[in-house]
Amino acid sequence: MRRSRATLAAVLLTLVTAGRAAGQVPPAPPQAQGANYIVGPQDVLIITSYDQADLTGKFTVETDGSFTYPLIGRVTVGGMTLRQVEEAIEKLLTDQGFFRSPQLTVAVEQYRSQRVYIVGEVRNPGAYPLSGDMRLVEALALAGSTLPTSSGEAVIVHPSEQSLVVQNQAPVAAPALDDPERAARVDLRALENGDLSQNVPLRNGDTVFVLRAENVYVFGQVRNPGAYPLREKQTTVLQALSLAGGITDRASTGRIQIVRIVNSKKVEIRAELTDFVLPRDTIIVPERFF
Repeated sequence: MRRSRATLAAVLLTLVTAGRAAGQVPPAPPQAQGANYIVGPQDVLIITSYDQADLTGKFTVETDGSFTYPLIGRVTVGGMTLRQVEEAIEKLLTDQGFFRSPQLTVAVEQYRSQRVYIVGEVRNPGAYPLSGDMRLVEALALAGSTLPTSSGEAVIVHPSEQSLVVQNQAPVAAPALDDPERAARVDLRALENGDLSQNVPLRNGDTVFVLRAENVYVFGQVRNPGAYPLREKQTTVLQALSLAGGITDRASTGRIQIVRIVNSKKVEIRAELTDFVLPRDTIIVPERFF
C-alpha cells in the first residue's frame, strides 16, 4: 500500500493506447467510428460528396429528426444508422435524377443526441455525449478519473425503454444490481492492471456509478490516526497501519485490537499484522508498557 499508484486517468490513457494497438479498442476519429451509431436530434453530421463538392458540408439534425440537404430538400434520418443515412440520401439523389450512382459518406462531427451519466466518486460527475463506440475507459477519462475515496468497483446501470423516452434525463430508479440485463459490475482495479475485458461498451442512457470505498478506522499509537478508505478488497492490518503513516516508537504491535460490529454487536479481536481487515473495522494500536 506504500507504493504510489498512478492516477486512473494516466492508466486509462495507457490502456486506450495499448488496446488500440492490439485491436481491442475502437479507434477514436469519428469517421472511423461505428457506422451503426444511431443518429438523433442535435447531432451534427458531416456529409462528404465525391460527385459534387457543393453537396459536402455540415448538417445539424433538428428536433424532429430531419435536416435540409441541397437538391433534395428535407431528409428524415432520426433513428437511422450512419450507413442507413448514406443509403437514404444516395437513393433520393438517384430517384430524383440528379446522379446515376452517387457516392457519399456520412460521419458525426458532434455527438449530441445520446448521453451517458457518470456519477459517484469521480472528479467531474455529470452527463457526457456518447460518442460512437464509447467504452468505460473513455467515459471515466471525460469525468476526470476517479477520486482517492473511490472503491475498486463501478456499477453500470442500463436504462429501461421508458426512461429513454424522456430525453437528457438520467434514470431515477434505484440500480437493479441483481438483474444482469439492467446492471453490470466492473472491477476498476483489474482495468487499471490492463484487463481490457473490464473496458465494457456503453450505450445511450447508461449511468456509471463509481462506488465509494468504505472506511477503516485507525487509532492509538499511529502517526496519523483517522478514517481511511479501503481501496483494496484484501487489506492487512499492516497495510491499514501504513495508511495512517505507520506506528509510533511507543506502539505495541503485539497487542493490536480490531473492534468489529458482528450482528449488531461489538466484538474485540486480538489481531496479527497479517490479518485481513473488513470495512468499518476500528484498529487500535496500544502503547507499550516499557
